[in-house]
Amino acid sequence: MISRIDLRGSLPGDLRSVLPRAELDVAAALEKVRPICEDVRHRGSAAVREYTRDLDGVELDALRVPAAAIAEALATLDPAVRDALEESIRRARLVHRDQRRTDVTTQVVPGGTVTERWIPVDRVGLYVPGGRAVYPSSVVMNVVPAQEAGVGSLAVTSPPQPEFGGRPHPAILAACALLGVDEVYAAGGAQAIAMFTYGTEECRPVNLVTGPGNIWVAAAKRHLRGVIGIDSEAGPTEIAILADATADPVHVAADLISQAEHDPLAAAVLVTDSVELAAAVERELAAQVARTKHAGRITEALAGRQSGIVLVDDLEAGLRVVDAYAAEHLEIQTADAHELAGRVRNAGAIFIGAHSPVSLGDYLAGSNHVLPTGGCACHSSGLSVQSFLRGVHVVEYDEPALAQATARVVALAEAEDLPAHGAAMKARFDWEIPE
Repeated sequence: MISRIDLRGSLPGDLRSVLPRAELDVAAALEKVRPICEDVRHRGSAAVREYTRDLDGVELDALRVPAAAIAEALATLDPAVRDALEESIRRARLVHRDQRRTDVTTQVVPGGTVTERWIPVDRVGLYVPGGRAVYPSSVVMNVVPAQEAGVGSLAVTSPPQPEFGGRPHPAILAACALLGVDEVYAAGGAQAIAMFTYGTEECRPVNLVTGPGNIWVAAAKRHLRGVIGIDSEAGPTEIAILADATADPVHVAADLISQAEHDPLAAAVLVTDSVELAAAVERELAAQVARTKHAGRITEALAGRQSGIVLVDDLEAGLRVVDAYAAEHLEIQTADAHELAGRVRNAGAIFIGAHSPVSLGDYLAGSNHVLPTGGCACHSSGLSVQSFLRGVHVVEYDEPALAQATARVVALAEAEDLPAHGAAMKARFDWEIPE
């Protein structure tokens, strides 16, 4: 069901080349999304509705979901689901509120200061997937940090569902209602990203698009980056678990399965120095998968080239492997889990010990589940309040401070053959400006 990669003896210099990883050809998808984006740019809502009809099988008169439908979704929401969403929102607010940066003023010299101001983007578009699964939790993860950052205008879009009258799933609409979001669109895929980027008759353009999606969404975000800001090209989910002989194979197998459940391309990787644990996890996977609802897609994900059990000599080698892998979600289930977790450098989120599974982070830990995938955790962060803020430097010097800096600015300007820079300094004083 799941392959083994034996790295005992010595680790290769280029670890990333031997570790399991899904192959997503975003570059090839770009060729298909470019004309879609251009069509939406020129024809607006009409183009979005046509792609929605052709790709999603839904005929829509309007893309924006009526306020009455959003209110009805909340009124009919299962009370247990509402309670869980409300608690998820509460915990996420606690964590994300503490991320808000404060303005800092630095006195560089007497009379000269630089202040870094943190200003939220004016308007954001938040993408919530809706394919094999329903993700009201992704509404929470996108909206809460945007609100805590102080974004003044935000809109949510999610693919239309034929079984719900061409609107996004009611649970997604209900989550929007709980968060006070009333601008919601029934659009998915590249056409939704283009709608946010260029605007249509129904939807004003945004400054930033965030949220996970399929390969077409990722390709559209790559294509349109620069016209708009994006968070990342989040692809299929992935979990890596670093475990030793103290780990419970039942827990390890269950956690691998939990992420494989998302998608046949989801990645599930166990890194261990215990052959006994590896064998026990293999047995548990066979037993547990047989009992799951989505056994077919889980089996496909576990058997794919993106998943595997990696055997290493010791946990030091295991730490090198997980750092090279740079997982979206990394669990540490070892005797010294807290100490090892403190040494991890590359991961979207780290889950320490047997009682901090990724499933908790997906819904209720208070952390954000919109995280970098595909090894991008070595250079990118998960979604946070900072994702919606821009740092702006505010410079204020008085006359004596400027005079003290002038000679050095002139020297540097002349070294770069930009004499007008120096002239702009000298114009404020009794300096001779050369012709």
